[in-house]
Amino acid sequence: MADTIGVAVPTQVSELIGQLRLAVPTVRLRAHFHNTRNTGLANAWAAVQAGVRALDASCGGIGGCPFAPAATGNIPTEDLIYMLHRMGFDTGVDLPALLDTSRWLQQTLDHAVPGMLVKAGLFPAAQSRMEKM
Repeated sequence: MADTIGVAVPTQVSELIGQLRLAVPTVRLRAHFHNTRNTGLANAWAAVQAGVRALDASCGGIGGCPFAPAATGNIPTEDLIYMLHRMGFDTGVDLPALLDTSRWLQQTLDHAVPGMLVKAGLFPAAQSRMEKM
């Protein structure tokens, strides 16, 4: 399921995934959201609540859609992983290393990426818990 132009809202995501689950109960669902209207992470959470366990994202939130010229990037991987970790999900992703990659990406692109975690940094309690993992 993809929202490559970034117009979906969480209630639509929940409803559509519910309908897909009924129609194709054995299919493993994957979701792909853009953050064009700043609903990408909320939509990802709605998808997780509906049972989706595979989410697309991009480092720093870079990307776009050639079919929707005003569409902004994908949801930032590091923002998504931060949210999931803080909610108790074990993603297997090394978040501090991912954050370093986003910083590197900014330097390589020579401009800021859309992601928020690269700007704000890790919450200290989250940082100390992740260091123990």
